[in-house]
Amino acid sequence: MSHEQPEPGEPPRTSRHPVHIAVTVLSVLALVVTGFAWRSIDSLRNNLATAGGLGLGGSADGAVDILMVGTDSRTDAHGNPLSQEELDSLRAGEEVASNTDTIVLIRVPNDGSSATAISIPRDSYVDVPGIGKSKINAAYGATKETERLKLVEGGSTDKEAEEQSTESGREALIESVAELTGITVDHYAEVGLLGFVLLTNAVGGVDVCLNEPVDEDLSGAHFPAGEQSLKGADALSFVRQRHDLPRGDLDRIVRQQVFMASLVGKVLSAKTLSDPGKLNELSAAVQRSVVLDDDWDIIEFATQLQDLAGGKVQFETIPVADLNGMTDYGESIVEVDPKAVKKYVTGLVGEEPSDAENTTTTPDIDTSTVTVDVANASDIGGLATGVSDALTALGYGQGEVGNYTGTSVSSTTVFAHSADDDSAKAVASALGGLPTDTDSTLPEGSVRVVLSDDYDGPTSAETTSTSGSAETAGTSSASGTSPTPAPPGPPIDAGSSGPRCVN
Repeated sequence: MSHEQPEPGEPPRTSRHPVHIAVTVLSVLALVVTGFAWRSIDSLRNNLATAGGLGLGGSADGAVDILMVGTDSRTDAHGNPLSQEELDSLRAGEEVASNTDTIVLIRVPNDGSSATAISIPRDSYVDVPGIGKSKINAAYGATKETERLKLVEGGSTDKEAEEQSTESGREALIESVAELTGITVDHYAEVGLLGFVLLTNAVGGVDVCLNEPVDEDLSGAHFPAGEQSLKGADALSFVRQRHDLPRGDLDRIVRQQVFMASLVGKVLSAKTLSDPGKLNELSAAVQRSVVLDDDWDIIEFATQLQDLAGGKVQFETIPVADLNGMTDYGESIVEVDPKAVKKYVTGLVGEEPSDAENTTTTPDIDTSTVTVDVANASDIGGLATGVSDALTALGYGQGEVGNYTGTSVSSTTVFAHSADDDSAKAVASALGGLPTDTDSTLPEGSVRVVLSDDYDGPTSAETTSTSGSAETAGTSSASGTSPTPAPPGPPIDAGSSGPRCVN
C-alpha cells in the first residue's frame, strides 16, 4: 500500500490499509441496482439510515443518477461504534480518516431498463469546492474536518459539529463529482466498513477467477489460479490488491468491477431471490451499513428495476490523462481531463455524441485473448513501442512491434481480416476512435495497427506529446517522463455465464 501524506485539513492516517471501505460500497452497489429484491421486506424503509440537505437533483434528465461512496467510518450507518472483534475481522487498524476511496456514479434510466456504474479513481486530481485542486478522495474528509474545527471553535457541541461537518463533506464530494462528470447527482448512498463482509457473506460468497496464482502479502491476497468462491476477509483481499498489478489502482478497479458483476449476478439469481433467509440477511446488512439521502424512496425505486437483467448492468471507468501524474510539490496523483471525462460520460448515458466517429460502442471483449501488432509508418521515433505499451497496459497481448514496410498509408488505421472483427473495433476505440479497415492477408482474429503522422491517441513514447495535458495546471508527469494515459477498456457486465478472469 502507498504511504501518502494527508491532504491539507485531512485527519492523519495510522494504518497501512486505507482502502478496506473501497470494497464495501461495491457490494452494496449490487443491491442498489438490483433492489427489487427488497420489495418483500416491509421493515426496510423504516430502518434505513438517512441524510438530508445535500442539494441533490430530481431525475429531470430522464435518468436517476446515484453517487455511491465508501467512507472509512468506525461506526455503523446509525453511528454505533463497531466492536473490537468486528474491527479485527476487517483488519481495519486504527485509522480514523474519512476519505472516500471508492467513488461510483450509477446511471439508471427512469424506466429501469439498464444500469451503468462509472468508477472514478480515488487519486483523480480535480477541483474541490472550498479547497481548490485536490485528490477527489479527500473532498469529503478534508472538507468535513475543516468545517468540524470551525464549528467546535464557534461553540458547537461535538455531536452538532460532527453532524453538520459530515453534511458539508458529503456536499463537497457531490459537487466535485458533478463538476468532473457534468452529471447532476439525484441520489446519494454511503457505506461504512462493515457492509462488505456482511453483504458478501449474506449471498454465500462471490465467484471470481484469476489467470495466475496470487501471492501478495500487503493485501493478504494468496489465491490459486482459476475460478473460486470468496467471502469475508478473503474477498476483501481480492479486491484490495493493487501491488504487483501493472496499473496499480486502475487494475484494482477492474478487480472490483469483476467482483461487482459477479455479485450482481448472484443477487439476481433465483437461488437468492427465492430464499427468504438470504433476503432477510441482505436486508439486515443494508440496514446496518448503508446511509441514503432522505428524499429517496428506495422501495419505489426498486420496483422500477424488477425487469433488470444481468447483461444490462455494466461497469465502466472514466478515461485517465496520466496514470502517473505528480503535483509541483511532489504528490503522486491521477490526472484527468474534465472535458474528456464529460465527453465520455455523455456517450455512456445515451446522449448524442458530438461527431459521427463516436457513435459506435466499444465491443465487450476479453483483451487478454487479443494480440496486437503495431507498425510505425510515421516520422515519430519510438511511436510503435509507446502505442504497444499503452495497449499492453489495457491487457492486450503484445505482437510484432516495429517500422512499417508496406505500401504508403495516409492515416492511422486498425486492420483485421474481416470488417466485423470486434477485436479490431475494441482496439480502435482504445486508441481514441481510429478508423478500421480489412486486410485479407491477416489471419482471422489478428489485429494490426499502422501508425501515421496523424496519430494523437494514447502512448508512453517519450517523443510523443499528449493532448489535454495543459488543462491541469500545477501538475507534471512522474520523474519528468511523458504522461501515461489510460483510456477506458471494454465494459464489464453482469450477464456472463461465469466470472471474467483477471490478473
